[in-house]
Amino acid sequence: MALKPPRLDPPSYNYPATQHVYEDSARSPRPPQSPVLLRLFNSLLGSLSGGMLILGMIAGVGLWRSGEDFVNGIRSAFIPAEPVETVDVQTVVVQQIRSASELTTAVFTMEAVVPTSSTRTFANYEIGKTTLIYVAKGEVRAGVDLSAIAPEQVSANGDVLRVMLPPPTIIDKKIDVGESQVFAYDRGFLGLGPDRAPELQDQAQEAALQKLIFAACEEGILQQASDRAELVVTQLLQNTGFAQVIVESQPSANQACATAGTNTVQ
Repeated sequence: MALKPPRLDPPSYNYPATQHVYEDSARSPRPPQSPVLLRLFNSLLGSLSGGMLILGMIAGVGLWRSGEDFVNGIRSAFIPAEPVETVDVQTVVVQQIRSASELTTAVFTMEAVVPTSSTRTFANYEIGKTTLIYVAKGEVRAGVDLSAIAPEQVSANGDVLRVMLPPPTIIDKKIDVGESQVFAYDRGFLGLGPDRAPELQDQAQEAALQKLIFAACEEGILQQASDRAELVVTQLLQNTGFAQVIVESQPSANQACATAGTNTVQ
């Protein structure tokens, strides 16, 4: 029996339908992808939404546990605090001291006997002399002019208040004309002295006033005024809320004491 040779059929080109699907899908364009910034924004939005949800839960738990205190805390976080009013210590203290105005702190009274004289001459010879003796009573007042205090003379450091007062001065000086009198008036031998009673009395009063000021300064009236002014102002500022109040005075530069002795009549 003879063998038949194998049959060689040509290859088939009929592919399954699925293969055509893949080819069609490979040839069709892909859908566009989202940009990177858009995806980041979406992620951030999702994170914020989650964070807000967590904050809301925390707020709810806090409100449930603390009630009104938690609400007040939230309110204070979003509502600005009321401005705190500050007080200018210098201005307040200066106004309080100035309200006392001129503080008279030391008074000196004295009687002074003042002789004055006037001569009449002829050909350079004295032919007559008039003498007047005047007994004067007067007073000198010294103090500190508190209305002259400046803000820079007041300083506050913690609980310590420091005040520098103006220097003490002679604020008043006068002769009491009603208590003063002419003790003696003499025109000399045969009354040849000049009749100058009014002029001599004026000279005596001026000389008595200078003597009065000089004696007051010698007795330390300015230092007394300074010490008493410091004491009075310290007591005045005790209720300002400071634990310690230091009041000092500037040294006196009053010219009345410096010049009073040069014009006195010995």
